[in-house]
Amino acid sequence: MTTPTDHEITFRTRKWIKPEDLNANGTLFGGSLLRWIDEEAAIYVMIQLGNERVVTKYMSEINFVSSAEQGDIVEMGLLATAFGRTSMTMRAEVRNLFTRQSILTIEKIVFVNLDEDGRPAPHGYTDITYDRNRIPERLRLPAKRHAARNL
Repeated sequence: MTTPTDHEITFRTRKWIKPEDLNANGTLFGGSLLRWIDEEAAIYVMIQLGNERVVTKYMSEINFVSSAEQGDIVEMGLLATAFGRTSMTMRAEVRNLFTRQSILTIEKIVFVNLDEDGRPAPHGYTDITYDRNRIPERLRLPAKRHAARNL
C-alpha cells in the first residue's frame, strides 16, 4: 500500500451533490459542506488517536474558492499537520472530483482528545498511521456494540 508524502492531502470521501444540498442560489450550501468536513475530520481523528471521544476545538478561516452544483461529485481531503499533547491539527481541502478544481480550503482544524469525563486527555501519539490498530476497540467490534446498546 502506498502512503501519502508529508505534504500531500489524501482524498478519501466523496459526496454527490443532490437538490437537498443546494442553497437558494442553486449551488452547494456552505453549511452542508462544513458539516461533511467536520464529520470526516472527526472520523479521521478517532482513528488516528484511537478514541471515539474527540471534539472540534477550532477551525481557521474557511476559504470558499469556487462552488459546486447539483450533480457534481466533490471529494474531501485531510492532512494531519501537527500533534499536540491532547490535540491533533489538520488541514482540509474539498475539490471537484472530475475537474480537480478546489472548492474550499481550511488551513487549520484542531480536534481535542477527551477522557471518559469529557476533559482533555493526553493521547500519546506523534505520527500518522495507516494501520487500523488504533481504531477504538468498541468501534472494531460492531456486534458487541449493538448488543451493548440493547441491554
